[in-house]
Amino acid sequence: MKMVKVQDLSLEKFSRYGTFANLLDPDTDKLGTKPIEFYRDMLQLDLGQAQPSFSVCRVEKRDLVIDVSEYHNTTCEGIMPLDEAVYVYVAPANGGDRVPLEQIEVFKVPQGTFVALRRGVWHHAPFTVGSKAANVLIVLPERAYAVDCIVHEISAKDRIKISTR
Repeated sequence: MKMVKVQDLSLEKFSRYGTFANLLDPDTDKLGTKPIEFYRDMLQLDLGQAQPSFSVCRVEKRDLVIDVSEYHNTTCEGIMPLDEAVYVYVAPANGGDRVPLEQIEVFKVPQGTFVALRRGVWHHAPFTVGSKAANVLIVLPERAYAVDCIVHEISAKDRIKISTR
């Protein structure tokens, strides 16, 4: 089974897939001073004309194997681990029926860091880093998972093992 190594999240390495911001420990411009500080415009997520919908995806500990992938044609997707760090895998948008397995990258996303995936980027549910379940905020247009979600199973011979070392 092919392996892919987990990388630390950095703007340089992640920029081809989207952007991110740590919402719990902001390192950006702010308005005001303690006791009230406002960190403005930290991240944008283009959902087109749609109304944003906020969902939670609870991921429990499972084998670190990539066996399915999906993308959205008409919208970006927001992902933020709420209580545990997670591994998020991505591959470049190609608009096709084939997951670009040779281009998959895996990033460790710290708790409280919001990741905004570009349209068409291949991905699927994150993997929890620790042994506890992770609750992950998902932001998509309402019902996007039902009307704009192209899902592909990865054959057993092509599955990819995630390496954390």
